[in-house]
Amino acid sequence: MLELDAVTKVYGSEPPVAALRGVGMTIRGGELVAIVGPSGSGKTTLLQIMGTLDRPTSGTVRVDGADAARLDDGELAALRSRSIGFVFQQFFLAEHQTSLDNVADGLLYAGVAVDARRARASAALDAVGLADRESFRPNKLSGGQRQRVAIARALVGEPAIVLADEPTGNLDSASGAAILELLEGLNDAGATIVVITHDRDLAAQLPRQVEMLDGRVVRDATVLRPLL
Repeated sequence: MLELDAVTKVYGSEPPVAALRGVGMTIRGGELVAIVGPSGSGKTTLLQIMGTLDRPTSGTVRVDGADAARLDDGELAALRSRSIGFVFQQFFLAEHQTSLDNVADGLLYAGVAVDARRARASAALDAVGLADRESFRPNKLSGGQRQRVAIARALVGEPAIVLADEPTGNLDSASGAAILELLEGLNDAGATIVVITHDRDLAAQLPRQVEMLDGRVVRDATVLRPLL
């Protein structure tokens, strides 16, 4: 689903700053992964590389079977729209649009007809528990509800992988717990999700935890969930 092999990222030249130092990992379909580490550990750079928003200095990045280094900017944009869903801490919802239209806009560049976009957006909002909020604009929604809209927008294109950057960072503890429960439920339904976070308590609740420090992976552990 997502494979990184010996990935480095160096910024500047005098002196150069190594943000990633030989990172390698494989994320398989159906996984729920936390990438955790303090500020400056390389998490944000790693998110940008995994999401093909930036190119590595060296190494290989494969997304849904495609080698990102072999694609031009247009092909990378198409890969992102087809294979990657993004959820950001800041929501990035259009304030003048309804929840339905915000989610439907996630399909603008996928060549989907208007009626089909709205139908799929409605189904995505239903999947995150907001079927009764389709006509609401963001200023009429709580922080947790706005994050649910953002998650629905990330899911509406049925991407191979969802990258969630600090998805609970702007929420109170109750709303954050609800978003985490939602992500776990979506993963149980088959979604592949990577959560980038500095919150170790949140990371500890996910089945796989990848710890970053100084641009390197220093721990990659899978915790078996107990059988019910």
